[in-house]
Amino acid sequence: MKRVMIVDSSSVIRKVAKRILSSPEIVVAEAETGQDALDSCQIAMPASIILDHHLAGMSDLDFIAKVKELCEQSEQDMPRIYVNLFEKDVIAIMRAKRAGASGFLLKPFNRTSLINTFRELDKAA
Repeated sequence: MKRVMIVDSSSVIRKVAKRILSSPEIVVAEAETGQDALDSCQIAMPASIILDHHLAGMSDLDFIAKVKELCEQSEQDMPRIYVNLFEKDVIAIMRAKRAGASGFLLKPFNRTSLINTFRELDKAA
């Protein structure tokens, strides 16, 4: 069973993503802040993380670096991290990818775009 985490201050975004992705094969965890997500990652590292580009109290790049550090310390594989943006910002996308993100999603995402992203993840696995 795959574990996916959605990190976003918007409860609506988290709820919609959870509703779309939840299935017998996928368990969806939620976190409102970067620190909440890191605390959860210390307990159980997800296979994938959907990460809001504008986290409160922590940049997306700092979050990615801290997840990398956790993975190195515990000798775990790095989860696939998808940064969630309001617009296609090439600079933000490139920075996130250099930091370790796997890709990006645009807000508001819909069922099709989210499902297609995770289909591609399954093919790559």
